[in-house]
Amino acid sequence: MSGDTVRARVRAQYEAYPYPHRDPRDEARRLVVGSPSHFDEIVHYVFAGADPTANGKRFRALIAGCGTGDAAIMLAQQLADRGASATITCIDVSRAALRIAQARARARRLRNIRFVRAPLEEAAAQGLGPFDYIDCCGVLHHLEDPAAGLARLAAALAEGGGMGLMVYGALGRIGVYHVRDALRMLGAADLPDGEKPALARRLLESLPPGNWLARNPWVADHLHGDDAGLYDLLLHARDRAYTVPEVFELAGAAGLAIIAFIEPVRYDPASWLGGDAALIERASRLAWPDRCALAESLAGNIKRHVFYAAPGATARRPATPDSDTAIPAPREMDAGRVAREIAETGRLRVEIENARFTYDFPRLAPAILSRIDGRRTLADIRAALTAAPDPGEFR
Repeated sequence: MSGDTVRARVRAQYEAYPYPHRDPRDEARRLVVGSPSHFDEIVHYVFAGADPTANGKRFRALIAGCGTGDAAIMLAQQLADRGASATITCIDVSRAALRIAQARARARRLRNIRFVRAPLEEAAAQGLGPFDYIDCCGVLHHLEDPAAGLARLAAALAEGGGMGLMVYGALGRIGVYHVRDALRMLGAADLPDGEKPALARRLLESLPPGNWLARNPWVADHLHGDDAGLYDLLLHARDRAYTVPEVFELAGAAGLAIIAFIEPVRYDPASWLGGDAALIERASRLAWPDRCALAESLAGNIKRHVFYAAPGATARRPATPDSDTAIPAPREMDAGRVAREIAETGRLRVEIENARFTYDFPRLAPAILSRIDGRRTLADIRAALTAAPDPGEFR
């Protein structure tokens, strides 16, 4: 099948099944948040803790492939809430998806977004940019040439800017491509778009227990999603999945350095080695890319890779608590509730996409956590403790 034919099929899919399914009326009751492109994450990972909107500086963001608008609406609302000067440019190939994103923006009375119908590859030809930040979530893996698409986006970055990206993970999507092959052999490609989901559901209902997708607990769009989610998962005309080494290769080919994966704990081998000190010590000797690859192989459940990246020459380390003037901030969490849990048990249990982690905390953790509010500096927090601890113990 020619590249032009596949490209046309991809566009037709997103006109018929805008993804993900969103109802603009829901904006009245909730804001969809996630990664990448949560503004607190952008500040932390891309700008090393420095607010890129400080002192009235205009923040320019591109959502490359905005779909029905999750990242665009989240970031635009967060910037509007801060009173920041910002312009968010959203491009997508689908009129249907853009209409939904625009309706969501209107529901929130957001004035800091502009929408442009264009494929990612033509962003530069549209005269857009440069941008301080670019989001490309769930798009590169649908392109004919993902590496070329990412390179074009990287070229649109302003000096000092960075990117938030997501591509599918190969190991966590085990079984998806086997069922796609089965649907292809059953003639799904020859059916009208509107009839394909019914065939896919019939096949899913017939899968034997030993089928890889039937045994994969990490992928659920075919179980709980609507036709848009089912189509995107099993009937898409073109996508591919990546292992961690392939993600590093993809970024490197575009001149980008990966700053961090989200969530970092999932890419730490120690999270998956059951506390075996000897194995953890061996893993710690590996270079960071190899440690991430080892974690992926051990976990087996990473179905998407979310990561932040920047041009290699300007990539910064994430913010670290290495200064008394640093201001820790909770991200979509109640620090007081977490502090109370730790005070009661001495540990914290966390679940991230069905992966569970348990952490033991030192005695000062609850008192410190309960004072983290996004306004106090580390010096303020230490001074507020009843018995001022030794600086080393506090750190």
